[in-house]
Amino acid sequence: QVQLVESGGGLVQAGGSLRLTCTVSVSGRAFSSYSMGWFRQAPGKEREFVAAILDTTWRSYADSVKGRFTISRDNAKNTVNLQMYDLKPADTAVYYCGASTRPPSSVYSEYSYWGQGTQVTVSS
Repeated sequence: QVQLVESGGGLVQAGGSLRLTCTVSVSGRAFSSYSMGWFRQAPGKEREFVAAILDTTWRSYADSVKGRFTISRDNAKNTVNLQMYDLKPADTAVYYCGASTRPPSSVYSEYSYWGQGTQVTVSS
């Protein structure tokens, strides 16, 4: 039903910026009907909520990224972006894009579909 592909990861220095993109392929229902979220998982850590978006205006962020990250979506292009500024070594993780048919959530189990992730590495 839903396929997601993350891109845009890479290696950056602390304080740098990176823009992640999740490209979504859907069938059966409109992309705009899905809640979308970004999660990340660092080595030895649990998967962590980063940001979620329902429409083009409603957004939610983890406290650790507020003021630095911005989630957005383009329903015409079936994409979700995560613009990251002032990156810190603690942001190093594999970033995953998820889709949910339910309201946006910070709980990863609420998302039915996931991409394979893109690596973000922030050096000090």
